[in-house]
Amino acid sequence: MAAVLELGQRRELFVDDLLIDRLDGTRQQLHAPELRGYVLNVQPPHENACTACYNLIGDGDGGLFLYYRGFYPIGVNYADHHEQQTCNVLLSYDGVHFHRPSLGLFEGASDDAPGVAQNTIWQGYEAHNFCAFVDENPAIDPAARFKAVGGGGHDRLFGFQSDDGLRWDRVQEDPLQIKGAFDSVNVPMWDGHVGCYRLFSRYFEEIDGQRIRAIQSCTSEDFINWSEPVPHQYADGVPLEQFYTNATVACPGAEHILLSFPMRFLPNRTLDTEGMDYPGEGLSDAVFMSSRDGVQWDRRFRQAWLRPGRDPRNWTHRNQTTAVGIIDTGDSEWSMYVSQHYGWNDNHLRRVTVRPWGFASVRADDHGEALTPPLTFDGAELHLNYATSAAGSVRVEIQDGDGKPLPGYGLDDAQHLFGDEIDDVARWTSDSDVSSLIGRTVRLRVVLEDADLFSLRFG
Repeated sequence: MAAVLELGQRRELFVDDLLIDRLDGTRQQLHAPELRGYVLNVQPPHENACTACYNLIGDGDGGLFLYYRGFYPIGVNYADHHEQQTCNVLLSYDGVHFHRPSLGLFEGASDDAPGVAQNTIWQGYEAHNFCAFVDENPAIDPAARFKAVGGGGHDRLFGFQSDDGLRWDRVQEDPLQIKGAFDSVNVPMWDGHVGCYRLFSRYFEEIDGQRIRAIQSCTSEDFINWSEPVPHQYADGVPLEQFYTNATVACPGAEHILLSFPMRFLPNRTLDTEGMDYPGEGLSDAVFMSSRDGVQWDRRFRQAWLRPGRDPRNWTHRNQTTAVGIIDTGDSEWSMYVSQHYGWNDNHLRRVTVRPWGFASVRADDHGEALTPPLTFDGAELHLNYATSAAGSVRVEIQDGDGKPLPGYGLDDAQHLFGDEIDDVARWTSDSDVSSLIGRTVRLRVVLEDADLFSLRFG
């Protein structure tokens, strides 16, 4: 018998093969986000065609901070290292409507001169790619409950801390002792699942004399001293593509799963750049991958998660860049954000929505099945996240560890579930109660007809 998976009450997604022992007439399907409205249109002189590097966090008071590189000195030599760059912030209370607050934290802010704006929270070289998070480490000093990294170039990434997310100080004067090529959005986080800080950053991998942009990670217990970075590892046969950014997050409500939305860069493909304020070579899109340890990454979905689409201004370099952060904006949607029209005078940030825990599914077009490996659980009911057609359905048979249907939980006992539900309960002829099976080794046989199953949990 295969090793028994201790599921407990964890929510599990079908982004990898953890819950899959066998598929018959079904396949795993990646789901693209839905495009929504714009949340930021650049406003000169404090923002321009190179405004970028977006990340979102809670502000600790029911609202949201959206950090981004505001001013970038286009046309200046070595602009990535220029001290005139700014990190600005937008505020929101719903994740849909954002505004530029008048903070007045820096002297010299002017409505007419480029540079510092009323919503600037940092100016300097480190503002190039400032990326913040809320530190949920239970042992931290409240004065440092917001943390961030910023910087660029080789081996020059700085750490920051704040008590309010608006007024920031370096954690130390020197850069963090981490090796990398940090001209990217480098993502720090507190991983409460394992109890350490993580940093996902960029480096260059040398392959046959070619420098490939790639992702690495390291860990820390105190945000100051970091382990040696470890390159992301993928399954045999998965090519190393150019990943410019990583946009890594812990999945909300399933924080043991890490999700990443790299901007995939193709430097040798270029279309028309005439009229761009900041022309450059290359095309880009966004892809999706997942991990359970931060090092081994599952790339079973090789296709784009977000394509450039019909808009010709998205068919230029450094577009479809996913912002860091997933925001709950309703009972049936999560909001994420993507940078579009980068390099153009109408550069903007656009909201997209995804189904909660719905990045991937097991899908049957007509009729198919999915069988889980042996598992144990803790909970009185089985909760399913699914969508069917009007004629489709989902049924669940519970088997013993050897694959025999358990009395009262066979396929003939299972009710046909149909509709579009984020958190529905599986039912059988008797009822939905599965508490008598707690701690027992079982398998789940899921039968789908024109349906998608996105996630499940016991509870």
